[in-house]
Amino acid sequence: MRATRALIHLDAFRRNIQAVRSRIGERCRICIPVKADAYGHGSLRIAEAGLEAGAYCLAVASVQEGAELRAGGIKAPILLLSQAMPGELPEIVRSSLIPLLSDLEFAEELAKIAVQLKAKVQVHLKVDTGMCRLGCRPEDAVSLAGAMTAMKGLVYAGTATHLSVADSLSPQDIEYTGTQLERFRAVVESMRQAGIDPGIVHAANSGGVVFHPDSRFDMVRPGILLYGYSPKGADDTGLAACGIPVEPVMELVSNIVFIKEVKKAESVSYGRTWTAAHDTTIGTIPVGYADGFPRSLGGQAHVVIRGEARPIVGRICMDQCLVDLGPGSPVKRWEEVSVFGGPPPGLGADVLAERTGTISYEITCNINKRVERMYCEQGAKK
Repeated sequence: MRATRALIHLDAFRRNIQAVRSRIGERCRICIPVKADAYGHGSLRIAEAGLEAGAYCLAVASVQEGAELRAGGIKAPILLLSQAMPGELPEIVRSSLIPLLSDLEFAEELAKIAVQLKAKVQVHLKVDTGMCRLGCRPEDAVSLAGAMTAMKGLVYAGTATHLSVADSLSPQDIEYTGTQLERFRAVVESMRQAGIDPGIVHAANSGGVVFHPDSRFDMVRPGILLYGYSPKGADDTGLAACGIPVEPVMELVSNIVFIKEVKKAESVSYGRTWTAAHDTTIGTIPVGYADGFPRSLGGQAHVVIRGEARPIVGRICMDQCLVDLGPGSPVKRWEEVSVFGGPPPGLGADVLAERTGTISYEITCNINKRVERMYCEQGAKK
């Protein structure tokens, strides 16, 4: 087994689901986004654990992701959030995926395939209330929903939108989210007045769950929150204050595979960006940017060994990085290292993201497939 592996703490994941449940109440459903291999955590195991913990459905970004879950034995509803290609329509039907549709043309093509395959496909209408990515315009939503409701092969099952700045606490963004929700509520009400059942109504992402109670409707789609990190507008204190104390699910760990003494004034790694100020001990860890550990974190992060923080020094390489263990270090070769996501004084993916100018989603998603995922229950690895 390779030294570097990602420990996925399923017990923490379940606690995060319950923390969200305590916030939204028992009647509101939870949809777990498991796209991008569950943000790098492993979609099948996360899907199984989430459904066991009471989630209603899952969400993916591609037809392939949905089909893989079906092949893995998942029976629960699976939303398809992104736009599929025409050639993928038969697989949508065969895998019983629930696409979010944005236009009449695609709905008609999907209905045609469903009729040919003698099947019925549940669909949700995506309404663009201000994200300007996918979705129909609010003024077109009622007529489009009516047309979809009348199509053979389709079952109109839900109405959705996506909030673009729900994780921001700036007055302008709070107002913009309010405007999005007003538009969405007006669409849903117009559908009902027209005699159209809007089905499951959903809008809230992680930011909506935390900051906008009026965005929860019938179902929420918290992504990063369930994987243990706050939307960017909140910190851990803010999450705890609003009753959502989440914890990281992924912990990247490795081992010290080599130790060497480095003399004062000697430099380490590519580019000689770090020079020893005094005699010290350097440990080599087999984790690098090819594993998804950002190269730009050289000199900007630390790992945890024996419960103590040890700085990463020099440039992070493709497959390895170097850690200053200190003069006369007692650390031995082969000892375990927590790279990120472990208990204090470990760094979370959110801190690494801040230091590299990105978001925690990207840190966990980028952990490469060559890093084995090991699933843990109360610390026990499986």
